[in-house]
Amino acid sequence: MSKVLILNSDVARQAACRYVMAAPNGYAVKISERTRSLDQNAAQWPILDAFAKQLQWPVNGAMQTITAEDWKDILTCAWRNEVPRVAMGLSGGMVLLGQRTSRFKRGEFSEWLDWLNAMAVEKGVQL
Repeated sequence: MSKVLILNSDVARQAACRYVMAAPNGYAVKISERTRSLDQNAAQWPILDAFAKQLQWPVNGAMQTITAEDWKDILTCAWRNEVPRVAMGLSGGMVLLGQRTSRFKRGEFSEWLDWLNAMAVEKGVQL
């Protein structure tokens, strides 16, 4: 049995309590902030597409046009102020192990979108 309830009313909270009381021994309960919404996810792609269409980035030593997905990896790593994790590829190349925005909580994703918009302004990207 797996249940996901959004605690947005007393009725929802009461239902959650009922499920907890009826759960078999050994079951686990996790209460957490919701992850980013589909609307939030959709809001980042026009910005990332604008980066992809308007800017080039050095890849393997040469300036290139890169995809919106590539920009997402670069910008997400910059936003988190993290040194990227790099793994060896199966054929000897290198693979950047990136942050997944799908795991961001709603508040964190809002901050990401604000930062992403600010970075577009800083880089001269027209949205």
